[in-house]
Amino acid sequence: MTEPVGELDARFSDPDATARPWSDVDDVLTSGKIFWLSTVRADGRPHVTPLPAVWRGGALHFCTGAREQKARNLEQNPHVAVTTGTDRQDAGLDVVVEGTVARVTDAPLLHELAALWKQRHGWDFKVRGDVFTQDDEHEALVFAVTPAKILAFGKGDPYTQTRFRFA
Repeated sequence: MTEPVGELDARFSDPDATARPWSDVDDVLTSGKIFWLSTVRADGRPHVTPLPAVWRGGALHFCTGAREQKARNLEQNPHVAVTTGTDRQDAGLDVVVEGTVARVTDAPLLHELAALWKQRHGWDFKVRGDVFTQDDEHEALVFAVTPAKILAFGKGDPYTQTRFRFA
């Protein structure tokens, strides 16, 4: 992935602020434990749920059961927003990833993601076919969010809003 260039939005930033560097955003996405996935139901109502995710190779990966609401929503509409950050008002960096979701079915990538889930979250997934399993009974579809835009909200002094655009 080519490192994106951030654009400071002066309307929502301290007058003396500069755009946050991509390395700050990459760190938050890599170290994040809980993310909030926003999808849209078939009737247009929003659906938001917390879940662990893994940032790898310029995409944010998550998994879910095929019958869960988020999976059903994604069948109808692949556009999502995923957020992470801190509950602090005066420090830290909140990140919003807006993009499109696609199923991950490539076996080598699934094995790599399973190892990352174990390393970062302590979850012990196995790969069976094109899904993750736990205890050989629960299956989870794996998805990748390819970013169209990422917003980074720096909190504290100086406060910032930086936008990163992708292809």
